[in-house]
Amino acid sequence: MDYTKLAAELIKQTRRLQHFKSQQSLGQAIRGQAFILWYIADNGGEVLPSDISESMQVSSARIAQALNSIEDKGWITRRIDPLDRRRILVRLTPEGEAIACQHLQAVEAHVTHALSLLGEADAKEYVRLTSKLADRLTKTTLDQE
Repeated sequence: MDYTKLAAELIKQTRRLQHFKSQQSLGQAIRGQAFILWYIADNGGEVLPSDISESMQVSSARIAQALNSIEDKGWITRRIDPLDRRRILVRLTPEGEAIACQHLQAVEAHVTHALSLLGEADAKEYVRLTSKLADRLTKTTLDQE
């Protein structure tokens, strides 16, 4: 099978999808401030900046810049880890929790609409195949480390 032609077609179709609100919302959700808020919420409400950096695969300087912006908005606080004073812990404020929840609900609404356009069977298949690809890419990445 010629995977190159298939890859070119996937790239073409993915670029077409980028113009739609559901894809834009999803794209914003997996990077930037929304991702950071969700990451903190999903990981016990308090994390290390280095964990965020590793998860997003961006530099610690970029995360520090994003955290400064989020902190200025009042969505997070930072404190010294009482178990290791060299580490800083990042925690969501109640307002940050609310913003994270609002972002998630908005993204879910857009993606729900997009999936509904496929119909039940195709939507389930799309999610199944996306999950399968993510699993295989994760395994391949872990095997290479």
